Amino acid sequence: MQLDFSAREVTVKLVYYGPALSGKTSNLVALHGLAGADTRGRLMTLETQDDRTLFFDLLPLTFRARDGDVSLRIKLFTVPGQPIHSATRRLVLQGADGIALIADSRLSETQHNADAFFDLRENLRTNGLDLAKMPLVIQFNKRDLPDIRTEAELGQLADRGKEPVYLAVATKGAGVIETFMGLLHLTWAQLDATHQLAKKLSIDGDTLLTHAAQKLGVSTPFGDLLARRVGGTRPRSGR
Repeated sequence: MQLDFSAREVTVKLVYYGPALSGKTSNLVALHGLAGADTRGRLMTLETQDDRTLFFDLLPLTFRARDGDVSLRIKLFTVPGQPIHSATRRLVLQGADGIALIADSRLSETQHNADAFFDLRENLRTNGLDLAKMPLVIQFNKRDLPDIRTEAELGQLADRGKEPVYLAVATKGAGVIETFMGLLHLTWAQLDATHQLAKKLSIDGDTLLTHAAQKLGVSTPFGDLLARRVGGTRPRSGR
């Protein structure tokens, strides 16, 4: 996180992680399309062999606070999923405030999903970060394909962990907003608990999240979006 008190601007970095072709790019493309032209930066692509890294800014989302306007800048990144690009993934993870692990729902991809999770844990450790303390949501994507893990199975899996789990068909935009808002909610809660942002900037976290959703064209209350997860027991404070 970067905090500019003089400009009253908070910058948050969110990273979409996961195996190759799990739908990380589809999530970012969908989010970029939902954001208004005045609230998004250019969608940038760094091509690598057999894969690519995407990133863009959700430009300052300005909202009213008791002591004046506050801006929230969100930097969104994907990582290349191919095993040979571990060094790039490590680099992209530097300074991450929250992570969405994008998994492929197909049974045939179970091991690849697990490998991506362990790779994430190891790369965070290399960067001096602890996965157990990192705001994390899990999205099981590609729910429209055959031979997928059932929703009941994923619910049972989610109930054994603390990370919120969302279901998605990212190419159709389904589950994309829910995943993003779930991640932003956890990330803000943890940053606020650590740095007392709400107190220092005289802002309300719920108002901030509601405003962020509105900027993406979503009128659904953010609490309803969060409730669409299939499991996960991580508390509201993000700890």
